[in-house]
Amino acid sequence: MAEHRSMQRAALLDAARSLLSEGGTDALTFPALAERTGLARSSVYEYFRSRAAVVEELCAVDFPVWAAEVAAAMERAGSAEGKVEAYVRRQLALVGDRRHRAVVAISASELDPGAREKIRAAHGALVAMIGEALQELGHGQPRLTAMLLQGVVDAAVRRVELGAAEDPEAVTDAAVAMALRGVRG
Repeated sequence: MAEHRSMQRAALLDAARSLLSEGGTDALTFPALAERTGLARSSVYEYFRSRAAVVEELCAVDFPVWAAEVAAAMERAGSAEGKVEAYVRRQLALVGDRRHRAVVAISASELDPGAREKIRAAHGALVAMIGEALQELGHGQPRLTAMLLQGVVDAAVRRVELGAAEDPEAVTDAAVAMALRGVRG
């Protein structure tokens, strides 16, 4: 029984990811979750008391996976500059991933404080990782620089997601070039 419940919960989270990546947070409704999973709407309420609870759980499950991928890419890089490049490239490489798209949709929406706190904590972990590389490069204000660097990444992510005129690779290369010039001060 417990295994069945966890499978249904996983199916609901997967349906939530799809809905978020297709239509943003407006698309994430209990009727839509019920329809996607074949569960009765009342059953959806047995797993999650609100949309915010779905979002919170997705943040708790998906953000660490995403952050771990970025961390692994950074660890593989030899130099501090290589880490900065890996930080930018890996996040942009994840753009097509439904998990990432769901996270971006969540980040852009009006969230309850619990979900916002989870996102802040996960973003904080990413910013701390890049902050260490920036410290290695001798930055006087690694935290501020890290947050500005994340702003460049976020803008590039939006550019790629909008299907802008540029090729995603061109957007990635431009973001990397800007990041590396910026961190060299």
